[in-house]
Amino acid sequence: MLKEFLTSKITRKNLEKFVSQHGSDELTLDLGCANSPYSRYFNKRIGFDIKKGEGVDVVGDAHNLPFGDNKFDAILCTEVLEHLHSPQVAIAEMKRVLKKGGHLILSTRFIFPIHDAPDDFYRYTKYGLKYLFKEGWEILELEEEVNTKNTLAVLIQRIGYQANFKGGAFIKAAIFVLAKIIYFLPSLIKEQFSDINKIGNENNIMTSGYYLVCQKK
Repeated sequence: MLKEFLTSKITRKNLEKFVSQHGSDELTLDLGCANSPYSRYFNKRIGFDIKKGEGVDVVGDAHNLPFGDNKFDAILCTEVLEHLHSPQVAIAEMKRVLKKGGHLILSTRFIFPIHDAPDDFYRYTKYGLKYLFKEGWEILELEEEVNTKNTLAVLIQRIGYQANFKGGAFIKAAIFVLAKIIYFLPSLIKEQFSDINKIGNENNIMTSGYYLVCQKK
């Protein structure tokens, strides 16, 4: 039980909550679904991924979706955007296959280690996401996955997952403990700024990722 608690992914609970809040009974494209961890929230879905896997109905490339125009009521796209080499092409394809008024439910990484290499291309700020979705979309939600303090916890935990250490299992356990301590400690940050000159405030200058919901105009 203790090991499960220490190694449980800090970001997973938040992402699960975000996706579950936007579950749908309408026709949904689960884009980049991998092993389909969120299929239970979408009763009428088509699983799409670049390779075969559990819950994958169609194999293909997100940059060239094999579906007709205005087919889907919703698109779920979690942890995919940073792995697309030409994001604007893929976003245009998402818009094409989504019905007018349909919703895109998306998550992506900002402050986060390399993962799924070598197919790990980009990291996105909220300003970058606003730019990518400024044409033909209305952004309904754009929120940080975790705050600045908890981003440190996420990064330390990911180092525990993705590295081996001198000192072996003891040091690895200490890394996971440290991550959880930081996560549960209260934040001492009083104010955050957009640069070192402290001109302009920011809610969170660091976050592990962003959750985005937008509607096709």
